[in-house]
Amino acid sequence: MNKVLTIIVLAGSLLTASSCNELSSHSADNGAPSYEPWQPSEEFKKHWYSGKAEVASFALQQSRYGDLHQGNAVMIFVAEDFSLSKQVKLDYPRGASNDKTSILKMNMVKKFTTGIYPYSMMLSVFTPVERGYQPHTLKTSTTIQEWCGHVFSQLNLREEAYELKEFSYFESEGDSQRKLPTDLLEDEVWSLIKLDPTLLPTGKHDIIPGAFNSRLRHNRIQAVRAEMSLSEADEKGIRTYSIFYPSRRTLAIAFDQNFPYTIMGWTETLPSGQQTIASRKTGKMIDYWTRNDPSDSYLRDELSLPN
Repeated sequence: MNKVLTIIVLAGSLLTASSCNELSSHSADNGAPSYEPWQPSEEFKKHWYSGKAEVASFALQQSRYGDLHQGNAVMIFVAEDFSLSKQVKLDYPRGASNDKTSILKMNMVKKFTTGIYPYSMMLSVFTPVERGYQPHTLKTSTTIQEWCGHVFSQLNLREEAYELKEFSYFESEGDSQRKLPTDLLEDEVWSLIKLDPTLLPTGKHDIIPGAFNSRLRHNRIQAVRAEMSLSEADEKGIRTYSIFYPSRRTLAIAFDQNFPYTIMGWTETLPSGQQTIASRKTGKMIDYWTRNDPSDSYLRDELSLPN
């Protein structure tokens, strides 16, 4: 991964100056957000195309089985070159020509224990930077493992629809494949915050709820109408983006108002009133993929990661 990112930085292949047609979303009281031109700033390019990733750790209180369980979460954001046709990270971006696009990848990992057995959950989201040409996230993948078994789902943008594949050890969920409209994804909201909070839609829109919640609650993944709001900054400079679902579930994400829009934590409130809460511990920009020697383990302490 280090070699690939070195090539990216030297070649400047992640972003072209012709991205002036990129889009930002605004409020609209209909199914889909409306858009206006948007392009990343020089500050954005300098930060995200430096050959490093942002790694942040969070203290987690996860709601499950009617109780709260202590755990930890990690969020990783990194810019990569991505294949439009294969929808995977490019090994050789310099030779990819028109098949290449710049994406901001978000990985979220949650780990917690319920009684005797642990849960491990991971979500990956691949969101284009050039939103004028690709206004929709290209791919997401989600996996949840625990002692009973594991489930996996993947969403791929194929022409004018999302193709959803689901694999599960539950009989009622089984293995399935179907299509969904290209509505806003809850799982891409994290990346929109990091790109630019002006991209966040407000008002009432159709949205596909997050895969973690859908899988843990065994809800069918499908678009619903929800209301979104973005608060002004409080006295500490923190803004909150909230999604209010008709099921009475809400998601509120707190982030710093200044670039690079550090995510400070989030609260997910279920219809029962119980809440999952994540609070930021620390974070840093680091080329973590090169830090795989036993002598690098001290970095886990710096990042407040459990050993």
